[in-house]
Amino acid sequence: MSEHIRKAKPDDASRLAEIEIFNYRLNFYPIFKDDGYYFGELNVRDMIKEYESDCELIGQTFIYDDGAVKGFIRVDGSEIKKLFVEPVLQGMHIGEKLLAFAVSSQGADMLYALEENRRAISFYELHGFISTNEKMPVDETDRYLIKMILKK
Repeated sequence: MSEHIRKAKPDDASRLAEIEIFNYRLNFYPIFKDDGYYFGELNVRDMIKEYESDCELIGQTFIYDDGAVKGFIRVDGSEIKKLFVEPVLQGMHIGEKLLAFAVSSQGADMLYALEENRRAISFYELHGFISTNEKMPVDETDRYLIKMILKK
């Protein structure tokens, strides 16, 4: 595996949950503005339990760990399901390294990104992904995910 990138272990559950929840609140709360979900249903304790009880989540997850877990990427088949970096460490090329790892060693070549998440879309475009015309609705909202594929 790439330097500092390793397969996640069950012991990583709390750190993965923490990174994921902080990113959800930072990136998606301003769009959806759902207090009940982002500050109630979405919590570290329940997400840790989800990670601990679902071996498949851990098995699909690779983390950037240079002495501290700083980000992770989840790949299912050729689809990138999640890519999150600790918010205070964004811009330090951690996401870029995780993405390059997923493409080169896991065969990842597609993902869905929230249409309003211009920052994420720009990041993926910078690293070789292009938007397609395919959209998928976000559950019970008027928002859409757009499909992005790796330009060959």
